[in-house]
Amino acid sequence: MLLAAGAPLCPLLILSALYGGVLAADHVPVLLWSTHSALWDMPTPTHGGHITSRHELQTLLQPVLCQTPTNLVVFLQDTLSVDDFTYLSATSGQEKPYPHLQDLLNSSASSLVLPAVDWKAISDLVGFLEKQEDWHQVDVGKSDEVDFKTSDSKPNFMIVKLLSRIRDSDASAGGSFNENDKKIEKLTNIMRERGIEFTAIYSALRPSKIHRTAGMTSETRRRLLSTDRIQTVPYPPLNVTNGTETCIIFYATNLTLTVNESVQLDLTHQTFVSHVVDTSSSKCSEFNTTFSLKYYNLTKEINTLEIRFAMSNQFYPGSARNWFTLDSVQILQDARLPGALFRIPYASSPAEYSFHCQLVGTSQLYDAVLIPTNAEAKAWNVHISQFQIQGFNVKDSLFSYSTDCTGFFSAAIWMALVSSFVLLWILAYGIYMLMNLTTNDKFDDPKGHPLSVGQGE
Repeated sequence: MLLAAGAPLCPLLILSALYGGVLAADHVPVLLWSTHSALWDMPTPTHGGHITSRHELQTLLQPVLCQTPTNLVVFLQDTLSVDDFTYLSATSGQEKPYPHLQDLLNSSASSLVLPAVDWKAISDLVGFLEKQEDWHQVDVGKSDEVDFKTSDSKPNFMIVKLLSRIRDSDASAGGSFNENDKKIEKLTNIMRERGIEFTAIYSALRPSKIHRTAGMTSETRRRLLSTDRIQTVPYPPLNVTNGTETCIIFYATNLTLTVNESVQLDLTHQTFVSHVVDTSSSKCSEFNTTFSLKYYNLTKEINTLEIRFAMSNQFYPGSARNWFTLDSVQILQDARLPGALFRIPYASSPAEYSFHCQLVGTSQLYDAVLIPTNAEAKAWNVHISQFQIQGFNVKDSLFSYSTDCTGFFSAAIWMALVSSFVLLWILAYGIYMLMNLTTNDKFDDPKGHPLSVGQGE
């Protein structure tokens, strides 16, 4: 069973509550989260009770290894089971099991929960990953010291050995898990503060065994019913102020650029989560607004990258109101002018509203297409999903009602209308032909004289 981002640990709670006796004889849970977006958007559905094999786990890790930069953190403890997320965490007095880990899964750009993975696949996981890249390996060890140095020239591979589970009592075991939860949060926050793009994996080398009692089962079911529903909003929009008030709001679930069809730049996390983007070059006015996103040291070849959205606000006599239009998008690499310039036809909205489009980019299949206007623009591919922007009349730092880029008559609607008209025409023609059928005015009677018809008739 694969569980994507949203409310990652709730399915684990349900899965744990349904089993009885001794659990996790041959499998362990695996939790993954990443600052890279859209890694596991559409996991392959499997039946309940499915145990992920070594090959399936390695296949799920391939999108991680294809990211640039590739920084991988593996949190390992000696034993772990699905029950550890419910029964042992109940002894700590926390309303939610693993509160820090839940927050990390929900706030990450991508996350995935595998409730049951063959424990032998985890035993071979470190060896498999070491063969995939020329890593700069960092072994944090079991101490509480999390000060470490990463390499800028090589992908970093960090192995974090967490505290072993103390088996004296449930209270001591729950305490060790809480310490591991805090250590995972501490190390992850340090990497986020340093602006390091990374993917983290949390699992164990062996499954643990937990013997349940009727009281434990009843208590866990009560806790399961009282668990609050986890919010699925990944991050808030990006706001730009003119010194006192918010004048630009921008949001997207995926912001990815590809240059020369080889270097892919996923800017989603830097823009909305870690906030390492520079928006100081943005300019707001009543009639013209420029929204600037500037990034630094993305790759060895790209020292600075700036994306500019040019918007204008004009009065149109035909509608007797002001409309704002998204006129162009400009990409400047290392401040080289004029850069890649794109125009966006039909990207407009009433000045009081925001503009929303599900897919914006250079593909002709998108709802709003970026059309290159110079030679430099042909080298760039742009993909923005769930795009929404407002550059005028922003109130209370919130989006106004949005105008969507999808027209009323989509391709499917046109196909349905044309098909309906063709069928109606065939039906009308058939009715017309039936209404114009005539019968003979004379009939031959076999018992009487033969019917004779004159030539004039």
